[in-house]
Amino acid sequence: MAEIRTVTTLRRKRDEIISVIKLYERQLEQARADLAHVSAAMRIFDAGEDVKPYIDIHRIFKRTEKIALCREALAEGPMTTKDLALFLMRKKGLDTGDKVLAKAIANNLIHSLRMQASRGRIVMDGKRKGVCVWRLAETRQLELATA
Repeated sequence: MAEIRTVTTLRRKRDEIISVIKLYERQLEQARADLAHVSAAMRIFDAGEDVKPYIDIHRIFKRTEKIALCREALAEGPMTTKDLALFLMRKKGLDTGDKVLAKAIANNLIHSLRMQASRGRIVMDGKRKGVCVWRLAETRQLELATA
């Protein structure tokens, strides 16, 4: 049975509208990226009081303080690297909304946690949504529970 000309025309029009919507979506993504770049440039040139100073992550924490705080957090149960970084930031009174600082602390923390894992003090329990999950080794949990 042959299709009705109206249905064929409507399908063609629907396909045309879909392709136009896809074009507009690509243009919208590009416009958002352009807006982000312009806003970043404005923040650079309009260096007012709200610009955060750069923080040297290595000087935020005293020697062994990071791991001691991580053990304190892990005593409550397994946590991801991101969660541990946010815990450290709260303990040090840093802005937990600063995503760049949180990511930098998390990246810095990974090395310390892996070194503790190689010593058998902390165990990596795999990954959750691409982020490592850490917990205290069993002997550590028993020591903390009895202390």
